[in-house]
Amino acid sequence: MSAPFDRSLTGEVESGLGRDLGVSPQAGDEERVVESALRPHSLHDFIGQPKVARQLALVLEGAKRRGRPPDHVLLSGPPGLGKTSLALIIGSELGTSVKITSGPAIERSGDLAAMLSNLGPGDVLFIDEIHRIARPAEELLYMAMEDFRVDVVVGKGPGATAIPLEINPFTLVGATTRAGLLTGPLRDRFGFVGQMEFYEPAELQRVLARSADLLGVELTDDGSAEIAGRSRGTPRIANRLLRRVRDYAEVEADGRVTRAVARAALALYDVDDLGLDRLDRAVLEALVGRFSGGPVGVSTLAVAVGEESHTVEEVCEPFLVRAGLLARTPRGRVATEAAWRHLGRPVPRGGIPLGGVTAVPRDPGSSSEPLFDA
Repeated sequence: MSAPFDRSLTGEVESGLGRDLGVSPQAGDEERVVESALRPHSLHDFIGQPKVARQLALVLEGAKRRGRPPDHVLLSGPPGLGKTSLALIIGSELGTSVKITSGPAIERSGDLAAMLSNLGPGDVLFIDEIHRIARPAEELLYMAMEDFRVDVVVGKGPGATAIPLEINPFTLVGATTRAGLLTGPLRDRFGFVGQMEFYEPAELQRVLARSADLLGVELTDDGSAEIAGRSRGTPRIANRLLRRVRDYAEVEADGRVTRAVARAALALYDVDDLGLDRLDRAVLEALVGRFSGGPVGVSTLAVAVGEESHTVEEVCEPFLVRAGLLARTPRGRVATEAAWRHLGRPVPRGGIPLGGVTAVPRDPGSSSEPLFDA
């Protein structure tokens, strides 16, 4: 049975940054409701992240045997990989309540002090996007994490008085997509740090099989393989695509999700074989077609596709870089040879400029080495 948790404190986390959700790893408000029904409730049911899950199991079991709350936990990694699910599982495994909030929602130290004072013994406080917490609240958090005490300041100016307030022992679970933005003092106060990794297709197929069972979807093995291969290594995207393919299967087919049905549905929703959506391809098309492969600045690229610069930089680029389709260079963004091939365009004979160095494509069949000669 899952632990109870309180969403009343939840603030606005990361939005879709103005992009259709499609294959974005960000979750919309309605999607969070659907996700809650698909979340696992124990480490035994949690799929993927074997190293983090094993380490976390040892931390929790040791704490339960000692009869004390476990060390504070920091989970870092890209969105959609299960950080919130693991936070809820920690509360479930400990048999305590989980209070949920987000870094941007904590603007004042008094807000955080009120949350901490309302925690019961052994409760879990989950702060999503903890790197965005306000600095005064972060400094208050230091003492709370170490000594389970907060100083409440009464009054202003020379007459201000700090009143120490004891709080119940608790476990802080912080989640961040930008671990490098965490301050050293805050990061050092976490006893366990788990780095979440992207999922392998086989792991995503297990996620899809479980979700299909919960949703009552008849999913074949080749259908799940097709969806998993376009999910960008992210369970959230896999579950979202499964729901869209389910809709297509129920309306346009016999309700069974096969490879053919999945391909037809994902083509309708503009998700290609690599998992690129309309905006991803628009970025590559602009880079290859209008700017001859680059280099070009991100602001110019954003104008070319009619999006904001931060949308291109924070939503599109991470996967395009990871997929080897785009490179960031000192002179700007450059389309790699793989991008030209993915778009069905001939690779330039003179090579591809990568930040001042020309990468000359080799014969793909000549060697297993990378297809560039500097």
